[in-house]
Amino acid sequence: MRCFVLTISDTRTEANDASGDAIVELLTGAGHEVTGRRIVRDEPAAVRDLVQSMAQSGRATADVIITTGGTGITARDSTYEAVATLLDKRLDGFGELFRMLSYAEIGAAAMLSRAAAGSIGPTAVFSLPGSEHAVRLAMTRLILPEVGHVVRELRR
Repeated sequence: MRCFVLTISDTRTEANDASGDAIVELLTGAGHEVTGRRIVRDEPAAVRDLVQSMAQSGRATADVIITTGGTGITARDSTYEAVATLLDKRLDGFGELFRMLSYAEIGAAAMLSRAAAGSIGPTAVFSLPGSEHAVRLAMTRLILPEVGHVVRELRR
């Protein structure tokens, strides 16, 4: 699959974006192509515009957009709101399963995550927390095992 990676953070840079690095490492290790990568501040309009432009570019840019960061509940966490307004279809099971897996590892704090997924046209979108550990959990247990299936279904 052709994948675009977006880190949403007010503090991360190319030098310290461990979560973005982990996504790229895991995608390429599984044979997927990373067609682009960006870091943007946690500003809803900027996040929404970039995700929308990547999805509207269609298969020429990416089959999958994976974001990391901004899924918590602090005042600056706005990825969920920015991305949710763009989704044609939601994959509620992704967030539910992610929180279930997280609960097994970190307990009740898992309820603070608003990790989510869905589609914009034929493009799959996964919004992950900013924690590298959470990213690795979502990628290895949920996204990588099913991303091919998800994209095939979206193309039908």
